[in-house]
Amino acid sequence: MAVRGDIRNVAIVAHVDHGKTTLVNAMLQQSHVFNEREEVPDRVMDSNDLEREKGITILAKNTAVEYTGPMAAKYGCPDGITLNIIDTPGHADFGGEVERGISMVDGVVLLVDASEGPLPQTRFVLRKALEAKLPVILCVNKVDRPDARISEVVGETSDLLLGLADDVQHEGIELDLDQLLEMPVIYCAAKAGYASTNQPEDGGLPDNDNLEPLFEAIISTIPAPEYEEGAPLQAHVANIDSSDFLGRLGLVRIYNGTLEKGKTYGLSRVDGSIENFRVSELLRTQGLERIPVESAGPGDIVAVAGVNDIMIGETIVDPNNPKPLPLIHVDDPAISMTFGINDSPLAGTEGKDHKLTARMIKDRLDRELIGNVSIKVLPTDRPDAWEVQGRGELALAVLAEQMRREGYELTVGRPQVVTKTIDGVINEPMENTTIDVPEEYMGAVTQLMADRKGRMDNMTNHGSGWVRLQFTVPSRGLIGFRTALLSATRGTGISSSISAGYAPWAGAISIRQNGSMVSDRQGVATPYAMQRLQARGNFFVEPQSPVYEGQVVGVNNKPDELDVNITLAKHMTNMRSATADVLETLTPPIKMSLEESLDFANEDECVEVTPESIRVRKIILNREDWYKWRAKQRRQNAQK
Repeated sequence: MAVRGDIRNVAIVAHVDHGKTTLVNAMLQQSHVFNEREEVPDRVMDSNDLEREKGITILAKNTAVEYTGPMAAKYGCPDGITLNIIDTPGHADFGGEVERGISMVDGVVLLVDASEGPLPQTRFVLRKALEAKLPVILCVNKVDRPDARISEVVGETSDLLLGLADDVQHEGIELDLDQLLEMPVIYCAAKAGYASTNQPEDGGLPDNDNLEPLFEAIISTIPAPEYEEGAPLQAHVANIDSSDFLGRLGLVRIYNGTLEKGKTYGLSRVDGSIENFRVSELLRTQGLERIPVESAGPGDIVAVAGVNDIMIGETIVDPNNPKPLPLIHVDDPAISMTFGINDSPLAGTEGKDHKLTARMIKDRLDRELIGNVSIKVLPTDRPDAWEVQGRGELALAVLAEQMRREGYELTVGRPQVVTKTIDGVINEPMENTTIDVPEEYMGAVTQLMADRKGRMDNMTNHGSGWVRLQFTVPSRGLIGFRTALLSATRGTGISSSISAGYAPWAGAISIRQNGSMVSDRQGVATPYAMQRLQARGNFFVEPQSPVYEGQVVGVNNKPDELDVNITLAKHMTNMRSATADVLETLTPPIKMSLEESLDFANEDECVEVTPESIRVRKIILNREDWYKWRAKQRRQNAQK
């Protein structure tokens, strides 16, 4: 096999909020991608508005830096070595992005927080790297944290690596254990741009004021791309992008052969058919920009224009000798939501040019399928609603939020789990959940998890006043858990989870303890009615806002459902006029985000999503019809 020594393809992988994007930022700065006078924003790779708002990476993105340090000449490339870097998400719900990113590279840099250590997503990304037989560089980040425990974190990560290697070998995948044991360790403070191979004291900065040791570890540990001389073209489509001028772009990794602008190639489709097309433009990433090139060879990661419906997993091949690569495999979805049209009385009344029809919503979901391999869209028994399955609740909530910002009006159902029948027994997805809380809240969190059928697997006290609890819990038990955790721990609890396979159905889980206050008629919420009702619960709506029959306008203090007339007006009497109101103080309404609304909604409720508003409502709006439906459900449950 021939080797392309002037390229290294590497993915930065880690648990959420361990500093991947910050590290890529520092690598870009120290590679002189930006001008000295140019103001560089934090987390420059998080270009999506939602990513900046939530502070997490949602989409896998690639960049390229040119390394011209001493290691370049040592490896026979005095002009420099190109490092193609894939910045992957850290949240388990976006695992499809991680799997795509790993499919494009020859090695990974595993980032681990010097205080938190390996967490569930660390296990997920590390396992994916081992299954692909990729070499691993351990980068212990945030070593300057006051609560850093560097030696323990390196030990925990090494134990995790060997444990996962043993699991992977039992599945029939051969690994080089000697190479894993010799895994290089870099100690890093990404925010300061420091890295070293020497372990600093806990809470101290590395003894080197640049990232040169990390660059050297990547070049010496990550193998250069190999290819077969004279082999026909094989370029795997791993991501999709778009350009205002070129249309859809396919982001490809070339394994064999050469791609040239203006030439005709074959595109091996998902169904196995071959379609010829002409490459209208070829773009290579340089820093944060894409520059046109005439050709690209083995090991290059480039964007290709010329096919309007190019899909992830397809292969660009030589039309005379097509040899397509295997499709990208991603884990099955575990959570589903129903996306449908907005059929409330307020549909289309809040603004112009909103996208309301079933055709528009279906077209948007079909477009999402092109660039997101981890979701599925299935028909339901209604022609204006579809079941959307994804890896997790957050991933589907992000899709609904993106559609809302694009001008769509829709209804989104409460998250449900995707079950499997194994040997005649219904199985449901399970999660390994790790929760970090102050010691005084340990009992409250344990009770929360017990109510959700969670089983404690491990408890660790590092002596810092915080306790780490590890549970195995049904995925449906985590729906709405984040809000309950924050309430129980006064906003201090931190939780994360990763799929733990399937297990038999755990039984009924009662998640919400309070009932809903439901408007029994259409109108406008009045201060007079709200003042009379506020002793019964907390409201979601403000005075003078429009409401309709079946809309959930608040949460009841008791578990029962409560029909309310929130539109009641104060009538004129012979003592005073209707407008001569006594000054009353109303409790401010609860403002819920889309994710919080989805967590709150009951089985018979859904969330109305428009560009201006987010409302919780009953699926059956007419109160008389809803009571008939509930009576029918009770009779069916009594017969079981």
